[in-house]
Amino acid sequence: MRPKVKYNVIPKLPPKLEKLRNLAYNLCFSWRGEIRELFQRMDPRLWTDCGHNPVIMLGQVTQERLDQLSKDQGFLAQLERVSQDFNRYLSQPRIPSENYSPELPLQVAYFSAEFGLSRCLPIYSGGLGVLAGDHLKSASDLNVPLVAVGLLYQEGYFSQYLSSDGWQMETYTVNDFSNLPINLVRDNDGKPVITSVTFKGQNVNILIWRIDVGRVPLYMLDTNLPANPPEFRRTTAQLYGGDREMRLRQEITLGIGGIRALKTLGIEPTVIHMNEGHSAFTALERINILRKERGLSFDAAREFVIATTVFTTHTPVPAGNDVFDSELIKDYFDDYAKELGINFRVLLGYGRLDPRDEGEKFGMSTLALRLSSHANGVSRLHGKVSRSMWQKIWHHNPVEDVPIDYITNGIHVPTWISREISDLFDRYLGPDWMEDPDNKRLWDQVERIPSTELWRAHDRCREHLVAFVRSNLVDQLNRRGASPRDVLEASEVLNPDIMTIGFARRFATYKRATLLFKDPDRLDRILNNPDHPVQIVISGKAHPQDNEGKEFIRNIIHISRQSRFKRKIVFLEDYNIHISHVLVSGCDVWLNTPRRPLEACGTSGMKALANGSLNLSILDGWWDEGYNNAFGWAIGRGEEYSDYQAQDDIESMELYNILEEEVVPLFYRRSHDDVPREWVEKMRSGLRYLVPVFNSHRMVQEYMDRYYLSCSKRFNFLGTDDFKGAKDLASWRQKLLTEWNNISVVEVKSEQLRELPVGEYLGVTAKIILGLLEPDDVTVEAYYGRLDHHGEFSARDTVILDVQGMEGGTYIFKGNIPCLGTGRFGYTVRVMPSKNRLENPFIMGLVTWA
Repeated sequence: MRPKVKYNVIPKLPPKLEKLRNLAYNLCFSWRGEIRELFQRMDPRLWTDCGHNPVIMLGQVTQERLDQLSKDQGFLAQLERVSQDFNRYLSQPRIPSENYSPELPLQVAYFSAEFGLSRCLPIYSGGLGVLAGDHLKSASDLNVPLVAVGLLYQEGYFSQYLSSDGWQMETYTVNDFSNLPINLVRDNDGKPVITSVTFKGQNVNILIWRIDVGRVPLYMLDTNLPANPPEFRRTTAQLYGGDREMRLRQEITLGIGGIRALKTLGIEPTVIHMNEGHSAFTALERINILRKERGLSFDAAREFVIATTVFTTHTPVPAGNDVFDSELIKDYFDDYAKELGINFRVLLGYGRLDPRDEGEKFGMSTLALRLSSHANGVSRLHGKVSRSMWQKIWHHNPVEDVPIDYITNGIHVPTWISREISDLFDRYLGPDWMEDPDNKRLWDQVERIPSTELWRAHDRCREHLVAFVRSNLVDQLNRRGASPRDVLEASEVLNPDIMTIGFARRFATYKRATLLFKDPDRLDRILNNPDHPVQIVISGKAHPQDNEGKEFIRNIIHISRQSRFKRKIVFLEDYNIHISHVLVSGCDVWLNTPRRPLEACGTSGMKALANGSLNLSILDGWWDEGYNNAFGWAIGRGEEYSDYQAQDDIESMELYNILEEEVVPLFYRRSHDDVPREWVEKMRSGLRYLVPVFNSHRMVQEYMDRYYLSCSKRFNFLGTDDFKGAKDLASWRQKLLTEWNNISVVEVKSEQLRELPVGEYLGVTAKIILGLLEPDDVTVEAYYGRLDHHGEFSARDTVILDVQGMEGGTYIFKGNIPCLGTGRFGYTVRVMPSKNRLENPFIMGLVTWA
């Protein structure tokens, strides 16, 4: 039966405890330990049972306990102190937001299909969502003028449990929004604010919820309204659930619905940041609005949108990018293309690597790349991989000039470090270290921490990890109805005093979770060495449809159940943010074994690093940039293989060798006070030199400096005077497209071509026909660099050639190439659209080479 009337019941807090409500409804509690400690003090057991959800906690704590706390002077003093610090954080930012752009408006809107913010908000699946959550937290700390948009999933991502045979099973827990730290957005009359999208000609309403992430509002979209057709209500039911059509509806809701939600709320972003291709439809909807409300042509609106859009790709393989059949796109976008003022086939072309290939599917990342002025991978190596993967869009350019750069991911350090390490930082780095975690001078203070204190703090983290693992295993077995003997054995697994290796991440096959287990006999000798024992803790989920990943889990479970490994290898079910937090803080070695170059970044190693754990990893993702023998260990030297079997054989052997010959002996090499001082120096070096680089404050500041500010300036320039700048840019672009084939480089010559001494300059002259174009329409460059043994560029740089005059319809351009090193060099000349007119001159794909 269904009720006639629905209502919510909220906690009845004594007036003196009312401040708890404000603390419960802001995700600051996910990274400010003093707030968590306050709720934990109310009822430690209930805090654990509630999954660290303060909203549920306030609803379940007894009225008697609340009354007691309202008379507890110690608790009230703590509440007052924490509340004052919280209010000070919100109202007195270290950086006033107007400092970023004192003269012009700046408002970033960050779109992502998932956000990993807290254990109590299960609306994320893995690294993409956790990265998005850390992005918002650092934006809050830095007071960046940013809002975010996502989808509020009724069931979120799945919960994992294992069958008796070790096979992954999935359950979906329904999120009760009334017991989550979220609020429904209401208008001045108290009515829910609603926006809408269209699915196959039918209107679908969308509720807007708000999550406060410190100073950053995150708006979440929800299609589960009774007024919606039943088949469309479940659009926001599951993260990455359903078939291709469901995924398309989710991405329409996120992209088109997200832009409409911001408009309904009166928020006008100057920059759109698409975190992965799921939100690429934001660009189309912005074009649509500009056409309808400002009367712009499609071309002018497109130029405005491109200039003000940033796209971050996280996927290093083509199969990881969403693509849809053309017929499915037609079902949802045939009428929408008419609203945009373009033919449907033109719309399809924006989502294809080759717009003329009628058989190619429609790709969301392709659409995002074509409609953004800045695109980036999430590590240096991933940027290189992405340029190769997407070169077909800009096929006239060498792969080095494909307009995809990189900004390496980082972690929100305060979220991920343990209480023990945080207390240590408070004492030696100063209590304000959390506000400035990308300050290299601050991390120099790590040298002041005595080795004994740093080691003892880490020791306590390992002890906490072992206790946590035992408790979790006991709970898992009790839920399955295991025998008392099995439960007793589970309560005795692991040893808090021996070296612990951690491995926790998605069980995608390219991450090779089973590499460590390739030779069980060799592993046995390592783990059960009587003088230098080792243990392993593993956790992670496979995608529900990834049977190969599930097989990896089952293989590990079977190995762990062998008598020789029974207390040395543990798999923790239902990997989540909380389990990750305990693992990265308590393990001594963090293992990562992806198949290079398929790890886009991989931030779990950064989290371990910030807690003093040492990384042992393939040189992939962030570790390809961060590795130094002073900080950890590398498996291999960055080799890439075509024979995967040979690769696994070689790299598993090297992994065993490094463990036996370097890692384990170093851990057990102790001084007279039982401190492994050489090990601790590696911990200290990682904290000092890597944490200030691989953190999300640096990452967000880099997005601000390189992308957000420049896009916002273009927003204000192109949008003034009735969008005159956008209209002029569209006309100029059309002029280039019409005339570009008439450009030719007639002659290139230089002086003293045979030999030049270092420090001299090579003068270059180019004669170029521009047709009806002017020199101001183009940028002419000498493209030069060192040559390899094949006579091809092994490195390259450019220098601009300036126009010197005109001879009989041919323009003369001249410039000088610096000779900065010895060896064999070469150069050529190219003509591109003017760098002064475009945010990114490569985006048009126009280039003429000598």
